Amino acid sequence: MSEGFPEAEYAARVARAQDGLAALSAGALLITTEADIRYFTGFLTRFWESPSRSWFLIVPARGKPIAVIPSIGQPLMASTWIDDIRTWPAPRPADDGVSLLIDALQEVGEPVVLPMGYETHLRMPLADFDRVRAQIDIRPDKGLMARLRAIKSPAETARIADTCALAGRAFDRMGEIAQPGVALSQVFRAFQRLLLEEGADWVPYLAGGAGPWGYSDVISPAPETPLALGDVVMLDTGAIRAGYFCDFDRNFAIGAASVEAQSAHARLIEATAAGFEAARPGAMARDVWQAMANIVGRGDGAGRMGHGLGMQLTEGLSLTPEDTSVLQPGMVITLEPYVETRDGCLMVHEENIAITAEGATPLTSFSAPDIPVLT
Repeated sequence: MSEGFPEAEYAARVARAQDGLAALSAGALLITTEADIRYFTGFLTRFWESPSRSWFLIVPARGKPIAVIPSIGQPLMASTWIDDIRTWPAPRPADDGVSLLIDALQEVGEPVVLPMGYETHLRMPLADFDRVRAQIDIRPDKGLMARLRAIKSPAETARIADTCALAGRAFDRMGEIAQPGVALSQVFRAFQRLLLEEGADWVPYLAGGAGPWGYSDVISPAPETPLALGDVVMLDTGAIRAGYFCDFDRNFAIGAASVEAQSAHARLIEATAAGFEAARPGAMARDVWQAMANIVGRGDGAGRMGHGLGMQLTEGLSLTPEDTSVLQPGMVITLEPYVETRDGCLMVHEENIAITAEGATPLTSFSAPDIPVLT
């Protein structure tokens, strides 16, 4: 399975990274996580589900990246544009690629920078990292990797739009799978099938809820509870196609919509529209949050109402009252307002948009104010 970007796409990403390395006076960028490695290489595999192997990519200050990876990944990495691939027969706990990595880092030069900020992690044993750090000058990348990934190329945005479109087609088929008496767990399973039928490669994330006035949370696994007439059912999907996520939800009423559900849905759509209008280059993430909060009436203690989106389900900025990240052309974000209904229930709505020089453009087909009724 390949993302299929031309080599020039990856070369341009490396060139931008090398500009950042020059500003940091660094010899290389070291990365160890799936999305960051894929960003520079196109190396797309689900083998990352196995935690027993470490993977490394070195982006030097000059020249092409160097892959230091388990030998099982050599054929797939060789199918990308990367030609310097150094392997070992992992797992080998006594020296699981550490010596190979140290040699390569010494070859390209120090200091070496590593993502260490918000939403980063180190995907290698800490004992191995201590061995590397004992011989290599490793420093924080000061947000370099995050800045690179925050601005999507037109090709990346098109990939996200394609994923949004297939999920939209699956949502259009909700009437096939959601009827009174059908367990919510079965709706979840069937919706994943619809996503795959419409072109998703896999569905890493699906959440939602159901009830007469909404749902109590938006992250729980689906229960065996059957849908009933008058219920509101919401599904929130993070499907993947060609390595890029969508992340949006839809609410539906089963048989008929209550006054509370109709009113809440209309407010959510109004808030989404306000967020969309506020999402312009130069605005801060908190400005978009405030535009939506003005409609749904959330105080400063409310959670985030959107986030960055791309190769990961959530990445980068958060739409919160504290986030001062400045929106720039090329960013892709979600708008996700929520309202409380009653009896501890809430309703949530989410759309995906891209930031352009002129303003925002939708990547999902925005919902109308009236909640769809499945009959």
